[in-house]
Amino acid sequence: MFSHIMIGSNDLERSKRFYDAVLGLLGAGEPFSNRTPTGHLRLFYRHNGSSFGITEPIDGAEATCANGATIGFKCDSPEQVQAFHDTAVAHGGKSIEAPPGLRESSLGPLFLAYVRDPDGHKLCAMYRPK
Repeated sequence: MFSHIMIGSNDLERSKRFYDAVLGLLGAGEPFSNRTPTGHLRLFYRHNGSSFGITEPIDGAEATCANGATIGFKCDSPEQVQAFHDTAVAHGGKSIEAPPGLRESSLGPLFLAYVRDPDGHKLCAMYRPK
């Protein structure tokens, strides 16, 4: 359904350090850089057919996070959910909501962890047992 997710950042180097660590845990390699015709820099992480981008806002305004939005990342185990959370916090993220762990949902049991990245974007690490 999605081709990519793109978020804005006010400090692309800080975001790169954060996402190199967090997305590296999930198997994403170094991002590739792209400079727009207007000179703005964007970084794209690719893994398993998905693309996640970070950009300097092209309109020149301050990057802001979307109120009510969450970007979810699929993990391979409860341990990877915990590692995602711990790595995010160690690289400038902030733990939010309940501590990482098992939660019951209408989808069945889920292992979840929620963090905010250094720009305030809400991220979720999720493992759904088969």
